[in-house]
Amino acid sequence: MFVALFLLSLLVFGYMLYVLVKPERF
Repeated sequence: MFVALFLLSLLVFGYMLYVLVKPERF
């Protein structure tokens, strides 16, 4: 259960990081 929560938080963190980096490239 903790592993699923960790993967979910990691996915959300990666998505946020992608959204923050994307505008800088364009």
